[in-house]
Amino acid sequence: MYPQIITYLLTFINYQEQLIRTLLTLLIGKSMFDKPTEQPVNKPYRKLQVDDLPVIEVLEQLDYRVLLSEYLEKNGKPLKPVQRRKNAKVSVPKSMNCPKCGAPSDYLYANNGDKGQYQCKVCTELFSEKNRYSKEAILKCPHCSKTLEKIKERKDFHVFKCKNNDCSYYQKKLNGMTSKEKKRFKKDPQAFKLRYIFRQFHIDFQPLSKESPELPAVDLSKIYASPHTLGLILTYHVNYGLSARKTAAIMQDVHGVMISHQTVLNYENSVALLLKPYVDHYPYELSDQFCGDETYIRVNGRWHYLFFFFDAVKKIILSYPVSPNRDTATAIRAIDEVLIKMKEIPENLTFVVDGNPIYLLAQHFFAQHGISFDVKQVIGLTNEDPVSTEYRPLKQIIERLNRTFKGNYRSTHGFGSEHGSISYVTLFTAYFNFLRPHAALEGKVPVVNPELKGLPTMPARWTKLIGLAQQWIVEQRQA
Repeated sequence: MYPQIITYLLTFINYQEQLIRTLLTLLIGKSMFDKPTEQPVNKPYRKLQVDDLPVIEVLEQLDYRVLLSEYLEKNGKPLKPVQRRKNAKVSVPKSMNCPKCGAPSDYLYANNGDKGQYQCKVCTELFSEKNRYSKEAILKCPHCSKTLEKIKERKDFHVFKCKNNDCSYYQKKLNGMTSKEKKRFKKDPQAFKLRYIFRQFHIDFQPLSKESPELPAVDLSKIYASPHTLGLILTYHVNYGLSARKTAAIMQDVHGVMISHQTVLNYENSVALLLKPYVDHYPYELSDQFCGDETYIRVNGRWHYLFFFFDAVKKIILSYPVSPNRDTATAIRAIDEVLIKMKEIPENLTFVVDGNPIYLLAQHFFAQHGISFDVKQVIGLTNEDPVSTEYRPLKQIIERLNRTFKGNYRSTHGFGSEHGSISYVTLFTAYFNFLRPHAALEGKVPVVNPELKGLPTMPARWTKLIGLAQQWIVEQRQA
């Protein structure tokens, strides 16, 4: 009986569908029985373009008290304040000062009625109430020398645009458009970048800051495990990518050492704290080919981003910050950690990255601080442009590094805290740079240290690397 009811219901539902389609056809005037033939609209995003730096005109700062003294000495009488009319429609706010010389409101004219322009009687400076030149410089377009106008305020920067219709930059872009692009421009002007744009960063970050690192106060001699046991734990946990629980289990089952998974994590954090300044400030011998990429890791149940920058020839990890945000500030920090490791920044320095625009913004940030380098973006999975064709091999190298890290990281199933993620990534970097043989280097480790080379086992190498880091910290404190 039940199969008959199900068959009846399916037939009835099909009849209702046909009836609805018929009614819709009568109402709309278009057959609802035909299968849709519309294709998805391919509307690519406009790629981020970073323009040259603007012309920065530094404002001359004067002191109105000095100017008043010079006026008295030259004319034999003091310069009187502005005489206000009793029935004046526009008044000058008492809190207003001249942005150039600092003269108080008593010396300021309301220059053009209610339009908001003022003039200083002491230094003759013209300014507006909306733009009182609170900054010490004026940004001007490098193509037409017109003052740039702030149009947007982002999290890490302000966006300035040249709105001069006669600007050579704008005219060249406009005249270079095809007829098809001009038609689209009329409908969707936001899809094209025709005007000069400048992004002024306000990130509180000083690039190439080579201050002494914070040296940890970690005494590993006070832990219960012997140096060899600690080396075994790090070998299983970092080299072979075993989770803390599996590491604790194998230490008990194979070596007879009773240890909890939390103790493994505690050892990991302590060793990472000790090794990080040594890894970050080691005098690496670098090549001239650098690539960068970001990958996902799980931290406290949320996706975080690990930024790797890599010497593609020497196979050395140079930068590895972890951040909850995939933003410009983290990209700046990642690149800065590479630049700090260079004895001097070469003129033809190039970073190969993916199509994420944060790297172009980071490039612009460093350019504003007088640090220049080129960024080559390899976009997509296929070579659609000459840059991607030329630099994809370098991009594939950093992708292989990501896969190697994921192979070790996967068993952790994510991290319980941001501190734990940084500790693990630090140990992986130390292992990759100093302890892991690389096939592309004929089985050698990327950073050859003679004191590590002759040791027969990996636990012994871990122990020696920790000893080298402790020795380096002592020398830094004595220096």
